Amino acid sequence: MKKLLALSIAVAISTPAIAADALVVYSAGPKPLSTGLAKAFEAKTGIEVELFPSTSGKVMARYEAEKANPQVDVIISAAWEHALTLAEKGDLLAYTSPNAQKVPGSLKTDTYVAQGAATLAMAYNTQSGLPKPANWSDLTAPAYKDQVTMPDPASSGSALTLLQGLTTKNGDAAWAMFAGLKENGMIVPGANKAALTPVLQGAKGVVFGAVDYMALGAQQKGESIEVIYPQEGTVLAPRPMMITKSSDNQEAAKQFIDFVLSEEGQALVAERLILPARTDVKALRPGYDELTLIDLDAVEAAKNAANDKAKFTTLMAN
Repeated sequence: MKKLLALSIAVAISTPAIAADALVVYSAGPKPLSTGLAKAFEAKTGIEVELFPSTSGKVMARYEAEKANPQVDVIISAAWEHALTLAEKGDLLAYTSPNAQKVPGSLKTDTYVAQGAATLAMAYNTQSGLPKPANWSDLTAPAYKDQVTMPDPASSGSALTLLQGLTTKNGDAAWAMFAGLKENGMIVPGANKAALTPVLQGAKGVVFGAVDYMALGAQQKGESIEVIYPQEGTVLAPRPMMITKSSDNQEAAKQFIDFVLSEEGQALVAERLILPARTDVKALRPGYDELTLIDLDAVEAAKNAANDKAKFTTLMAN
């Protein structure tokens, strides 16, 4: 019988039994995008999708917990590091979609490809009365005392990417800046939503390292938020899609990747204010050519991820 349901998993999430012919997709948020893609794919192909939408951390924890009894066919993460790690382990199926021709080489390999990408920015509450920041280091100034939040790199893959981008570019000066932010009262309350919510509510004034599509979405809904891309540059946070080698529904999995990279699928990505992976699909927010991006070696960053997270955690705890 295909894909028996595990009685319990490490992430302590109960799910219904999976249909024998269903395509199983574990996807990092935003949930409306995951759901929209699944429904559109079902409508186009008639293939049922069993979707587990969650955070990248929970998606990967579930995958690891089920290794003895694999269930997932397609994984979509918000952290490029996860794809690198699984590829190195030999856990991924080699597949290049014909729809990936317009995806930049930096956003695809033989075993995974970007669904799209976010960038990291400052989310500034325009009603806060604070001066409008222009650079990351501005937030160490006394004017921002106790007014800054940041997503935790230990629970946010995008925040980790920003941490590594800045420390790779600026070395000790970047670590000194983070120490200055800590001294200035910056809080690190959890993942991306936990960092953004206090700023939306007016309890804090600025997010350092907001996922831009989340902040842009809040702005679109009428929140008093401005998204600021620092002048000295920011990082791209691509969202990898991958087919597990253990999948016994590989042809449907390939069709799903093809669909997400189709013009229809990429338009759904764009609607959520995420950068489409394909450069020929119009972005509904600042595009690749409008951003100053920090060059980050993803392979080297993945090797250093554990040490960088630990160093940041120690710095914020002191």
